[in-house]
Amino acid sequence: MSRSGGRAGSPEPGSRARGSEARQTSFGDDSHATRLVEGLVGAAGRDQLRAILLFGSQLVSASPGRFSAFDLVVVVERYRAFYDALATTGWSRRSPALQAALNHVLAPNVIAFAPDGWEHGPVAKIMVLEPGPFARALSGRAPDHFMKGRLVQTVKVIYARDPASAAWIHGLISGARGDVLRWVGPFLHEPFTAADAAWCMLRVSYAGEVRPEADDRVRDVFEAQRPFLMAVLAQVLEDAKAAGQVITEDRGYWFTRPPGALDRGQLRLYFLRSKVRATARWLKHVVTFDNWLDYIGHKVERRTGMQIEITPWERRLPYLLLWPKVIRVLSHRTSTPPDAEGSR
Repeated sequence: MSRSGGRAGSPEPGSRARGSEARQTSFGDDSHATRLVEGLVGAAGRDQLRAILLFGSQLVSASPGRFSAFDLVVVVERYRAFYDALATTGWSRRSPALQAALNHVLAPNVIAFAPDGWEHGPVAKIMVLEPGPFARALSGRAPDHFMKGRLVQTVKVIYARDPASAAWIHGLISGARGDVLRWVGPFLHEPFTAADAAWCMLRVSYAGEVRPEADDRVRDVFEAQRPFLMAVLAQVLEDAKAAGQVITEDRGYWFTRPPGALDRGQLRLYFLRSKVRATARWLKHVVTFDNWLDYIGHKVERRTGMQIEITPWERRLPYLLLWPKVIRVLSHRTSTPPDAEGSR
């Protein structure tokens, strides 16, 4: 594992606010993120938006490119009211009723939002969740790893409707990070350090999805967030030590009760289920995400170097005709199982 340093984005909420919302709203320092928040608040209204979170390559500078979207999680009060508002204000061409119905199936929906157009301003890839599903996705009862794997990393609250909403968000994220050792521990070699645990956490999370990315993507993400991840996992391990779950010896941590084969088996089933659910969500993107084919094509080119040209017929019949290119992209990268490097 590489031990070189890297920089990570701030995990704390932004400090700049505007107008009469100064006491209740936190905007990020980035002008593009601010523009996206303003657009969403203007389109959906404060009553519908509880919080907006920024994560991903645009936040941590993990090889973002010209076509990189801003990864946002938007917590809305009601799916249908949110999509109705986007349709009414002209920001979405999709059916609000269908969007809301799909959001109840394999949540979250992933939608696109470009307040200044796709060529002239920031574009957001938004994961939409109501408060209940959002809280469940970060809990020990999460149906899959889709949200948890992303939000235990560097994340920034760029909008919170009020202080109570901000506290609620930070409490859920803190709880998800505190639970990391439960699903990472069975894949760690003893003794291990905070760096070992952080590296393993990313490898396990990324292996829980089929992703059209080069195999060194995990290393890029690790290096971009290294100081932050080290601090988070150091705190997790110290909390586990205080709780009697681990001890320190030989400059590393040891479990007082090492995870067994049953623990590893249960987690492998969990991550297999997570991978199936994440892959099934691809079928929703055609319905929920505007310009999804162009977005995927740019993402594949940015992450793998492969240039993907989508023909007119492939745009008309993507489910039927795109499979050869999907297989070619996936075969271009080498998948790594969650218990390969840095595991038992």
